[in-house]
Amino acid sequence: MKTNLITREGFEKLQQEHDFLWHKRRPEVTKIVTWAASLGDRSENADYQYNKRLLRQIDRRVRYLRKRLPDLKVIDYSPAQDGKVFFGAWVEIENETGEIKQFKIVGPDEIYGEQVKQYISIDSPMARALLKKSIDDEAEVTTPEGVKTWFINHIDYKKPQWLKPL
Repeated sequence: MKTNLITREGFEKLQQEHDFLWHKRRPEVTKIVTWAASLGDRSENADYQYNKRLLRQIDRRVRYLRKRLPDLKVIDYSPAQDGKVFFGAWVEIENETGEIKQFKIVGPDEIYGEQVKQYISIDSPMARALLKKSIDDEAEVTTPEGVKTWFINHIDYKKPQWLKPL
């Protein structure tokens, strides 16, 4: 089962996605479907078939968002979190071989789009191993290849300067 936690930024993005799909994209696609249907034979009308399928996809996503958004619990940053890894933290970790990973710990609903490479779910083994740890602490993560040890280099709750661009 997915965790119902989400950052304020993530919640606002999902709300914006819902509003865009419902108020802008759906009316545009509905007009095209209506126009294409008025042309007659729908069985060989590519505009009609493509846009009808697109309309179903939009409706499916809107239904999901309407069901999911009320269930989400927005977690805001608290100064008490400073110095430790909690939900919403940007973290840089390093292993014994010098491999460095940088990411933000977020809810599973936030891992989509361009952020997918910079975010990990609070439900992931990596995030669970890092929770409540401080800078220079070790975290052991069980992976399919075995247990790996990671050291925490940085923790930040605003998008940090040290974060490498994608």
